[in-house]
This record gives sequence, structure tokens and C-alpha cells, in this order.
Amino acid sequence: MLFPGRPLPLHIFEDRYRLMINTVLETDKQFGVLLWNPTVSKSVNVGCSTEIKEVIKLKDGRMNIMTQGKERFRVVEVVKEKPYLIGKVEWLDDDPFEVETLTLSEKVDQSLRAVVNLANKLTNKETVIPEDLPTDPLHLSFWVASLFFSSSHDRQEMLELCNTAARLKRELELLDTLKGELAARAAIEDAFK
Repeated sequence: MLFPGRPLPLHIFEDRYRLMINTVLETDKQFGVLLWNPTVSKSVNVGCSTEIKEVIKLKDGRMNIMTQGKERFRVVEVVKEKPYLIGKVEWLDDDPFEVETLTLSEKVDQSLRAVVNLANKLTNKETVIPEDLPTDPLHLSFWVASLFFSSSHDRQEMLELCNTAARLKRELELLDTLKGELAARAAIEDAFK
């Protein structure tokens, strides 16, 4: 599962993926990442393209690669399935920003910072919010979705959503719930000190 702007390290060991990566390296260094649905034994049809940023080739032909998510897409036609999936895609864009999008983005940022501060208090660790935390609502929404939604189903739903404000609303709900839970735990711990 991959979101635009997010890194994805991969260890390439299967022959078909070695072939794919070598082919991709000869072109634009991009390929698509789709979530595999084990329930129906096939991949979902919405994923994210990724660009290879670094390759470490091992002596036995395996590779360690670092990629970065680029753009979301929907598979409209599978052209070839062997040795790896090749398809025609349509690129997905979010709807134009709504009036409330910037306000939601600011609220998500504030709630995120509160969650990190409470988690730091509870764990006695110093987790720092990255300096390169996106400020753009679209990229912030992908950043939060990639780190705070744990189930594959929820993450896939967030990837498929083409409305930044709607994505930010869901994230704000999640972060506010998490903030409430952490605040309650912190209050209980303070009461017993």
C-alpha cells in the first residue's frame, strides 16, 4: 500500500519482479503498486505509481530498492498478466479544494501535534514531527493516511477517495479519537503518580 509522496523500500527477490525492475530501470523508473486482496485472490484496481530513487543490486540478482509514491491511478484494462501485471490506467486527481479544506488541514495539523505530544508524555520518548511535514492539504492528507490508518481496508479507502476535504475530515475524526484516548490514559497515569 502506497500513497503519493511517501517512501516505499522494497526487497526484490522473485524472478518476475527482478525482470520487471530491470525493465523499468531502462525506461522512466516508474511502476504501479496495487494492494493484493487475498479474499478474492486478485489485486484491487486503484493504486499508486512509484518512482525508483535508489537501487542496490546484490550479487545473486536480488535488489534492494527505495521508491517514492507519485500519482494515484485506476486500472481500466489488464493488458498482460504474466510474468507480471501490465495494464492501462487512468490517473486520479482530487476534486478542487472546497472552502473548508484549508481550515480542516490546520485542524488536522493541530490534532496531529497534540497526539504526538500526548504519546511522548505517555512513553517518555521524544517523537518529533518531521520538519518536512506537508503543509499543502492534499499532501498532508496522504501523509496522515499513510501513517495513522492501520487496516489495509481503511488505507485503501483513503487512497481511493478523490476529495481532500473528505479525507481530512476522516483523519480529523481518527486523530481526535486517538487524542481523547491518549489524554484519558495520561490523566489516569497522573492520578496514580
